[in-house]
Amino acid sequence: MFRQEEDIFNILLEAVSEGVVIVNAQQKIVEANAAAAKMFGYSREELIQQSLDILIPQRYHAGHGAHFNSFMKHRESRQMGHGRDLYGAKKDGNTFPVEAGLNPFTVNDTHYVMALVIDITVRKQQEDKIQELYADLEQKVIQRTQELSKTIAELEAENKLRIQAENDAKKALKREQELNELKTKFLSLVSHEFKTPLSSILTSSMLLGKYKLTEQQAKRDRHIKIISDKVHYLNNILNDFLSVEKLEKGKVNYKLSTFKVSKVVNEVVYNANMLLKEGQQINYPDDIDGFSLYQDEKIIELALSNLVNNAIKYSSENTIIDIIITQNETTTTFNIKDNGIGIPEKEQKNIFNRYFRAENALLVQGTGIGLNIVKNHLENLNGTISFESTENIGSTFTINIPNKAIQ
Repeated sequence: MFRQEEDIFNILLEAVSEGVVIVNAQQKIVEANAAAAKMFGYSREELIQQSLDILIPQRYHAGHGAHFNSFMKHRESRQMGHGRDLYGAKKDGNTFPVEAGLNPFTVNDTHYVMALVIDITVRKQQEDKIQELYADLEQKVIQRTQELSKTIAELEAENKLRIQAENDAKKALKREQELNELKTKFLSLVSHEFKTPLSSILTSSMLLGKYKLTEQQAKRDRHIKIISDKVHYLNNILNDFLSVEKLEKGKVNYKLSTFKVSKVVNEVVYNANMLLKEGQQINYPDDIDGFSLYQDEKIIELALSNLVNNAIKYSSENTIIDIIITQNETTTTFNIKDNGIGIPEKEQKNIFNRYFRAENALLVQGTGIGLNIVKNHLENLNGTISFESTENIGSTFTINIPNKAIQ
């Protein structure tokens, strides 16, 4: 069957960068492309008319026949594995992790199966490294817990300090519980917020290698932009972590200067315009040309950017974000109003807690750190942040900041 229109078929087969292996109902290999042959360490001629078992590790041979027969009976395209790891066998006996998609087809009443095979060795290695980091973090927590337990035991052994030791133990236990909660939230954050961008970066990196022709430059540019955006996103998360650490240790040095409010607003709106969804619009504040502040300009920009970006992120397409700014003799007030998903009433008390995310925002990318950082910075500058919100209607966040910071 494959010798009909042979030239066209061979061109199409070899154009596929994934490994392609075609077998008949007797599990005999009737065709394979160069990518598959190279992946498994054979020449194409060595594979033709061989049993599919030569590409499957020996330990899986016993159950493979039943799986193949079941597939041929139902004859539906699907991904192999369904959550379990799959491996291929090379000619030299080595095995390697793969992903495979099965696609049945029939020609002249003869049934065949085409398998698209991808070598995922690099991805598995990166996943293993992440697991090693998890294990190392867990071991450090266990070690710290053991050290804490030893300290508590020593304190309890001293009768004269018994009462103080009991108080210390209670405080230490509470702190340990907080650390465990933070650890759980942190691991969840790393798993989701880091793994997803890393997977996108890896996928785009792999796909870049496929587009080698000059006319495919647009596709290459698209994947380069994806990689750049994801790296920028990860860099912002790391900067948030560093900000939290500096705030906790009191190492933030604020740089006070006099600046125009419009300068900060222009920068924030310019950057936010690149994030707008289809039909979204930002209403620029009126009559702010005469407003000035003696504050830390970067912190004001950080706070305003966080609120505007959140308004965009948690609002749907074709919505409006209003920026309203007023100033009196002592205070400047920023109001950021959106028509987004809002914050459930029962969760509003926790909205400024570190790592907290409302239930209706869990499917939207985010870390739960930004508002906590903004609140701490503003309070250090004698400012405040508050909000009013109704679920499914929208939110208004309000910043009040002194016109002149107290040195």
